[in-house]
Amino acid sequence: MNKGLDRARILIEALPYIRAFNNKIMVIKYGGHAMVDSNLKRDFALDIILMKYVGLNPVIVHGGGPQIGEYLNKMSIKSSFIDGHRVTDEATMDIVEMVLAGKVNKEIVATINQNGGQAVGLSGKDGQLITAKKLRLTSNTNGKVTSADNPPEIIDIGMVGEVVSVNSRVLRSLMDNQFIPVIAPVGVGKRNETYNINADLVAGHIASSLKAQKLILLTDVEGVIDKQNNLIASLTVEEAKNMIINADITGGMIPKIQCCLDALGNGVEKTHIINGTKEHALLLEIFTDEGVGTEIVSD
Repeated sequence: MNKGLDRARILIEALPYIRAFNNKIMVIKYGGHAMVDSNLKRDFALDIILMKYVGLNPVIVHGGGPQIGEYLNKMSIKSSFIDGHRVTDEATMDIVEMVLAGKVNKEIVATINQNGGQAVGLSGKDGQLITAKKLRLTSNTNGKVTSADNPPEIIDIGMVGEVVSVNSRVLRSLMDNQFIPVIAPVGVGKRNETYNINADLVAGHIASSLKAQKLILLTDVEGVIDKQNNLIASLTVEEAKNMIINADITGGMIPKIQCCLDALGNGVEKTHIINGTKEHALLLEIFTDEGVGTEIVSD
């Protein structure tokens, strides 16, 4: 009886969120260990299917760094990183596109469909979904001092791109027909060249173009942690900016926070950073009062 009552209370707690988010768009960046562990992969698929069944419109953007690295090793292609970006020559780009759009994307789609959902896989090249241009890094982006006599040096990292525009009509058409879009972060340039783009950035741009209710980034950490090693449940834009300035937020969390801030500045209602390795983390973050990660909201 007690277990039954607990389940009933969970449903009642979720009810106002189900009502509030009916027909709202949720863009989810799917990455990290949640994409590797077989149980977590199925949990993620079930979470997405439930979201769709109760009236939400999930849109998935996925990464695939470990899978790309594995295939590059098999092909004896060496890989290096600059400022967190994989240096991508033509041979590497072929592997990136094959793994992201051909293997990882279709595995996610298949898992959702096998468990009762209706997902469709896309890369940014389909329907001109993501137009891109070459990302140009300069030496002052990685901490080097520059001046008028010592201007920043352009660093060529190959076929790594940044988003120019998103054709949201493609995604709205799929959602209008009750499909779940699953997007590989590969873009196309003016001359039909292919670009490898950071999945967090793609998710942020897609969320902005759709004016999504939420942008949710799945990571391998709990969220934003304070100096006492406690999870911060909620931050305003100003608080997040101050934490970066004061070096309370460092390393790989900075670009994720910046991605959230950019999305909030472009019409997204709320952003979340959660630990995708927790069982059913998505549902707990969206449909419970406490959540499991860090939300970042407009001031």
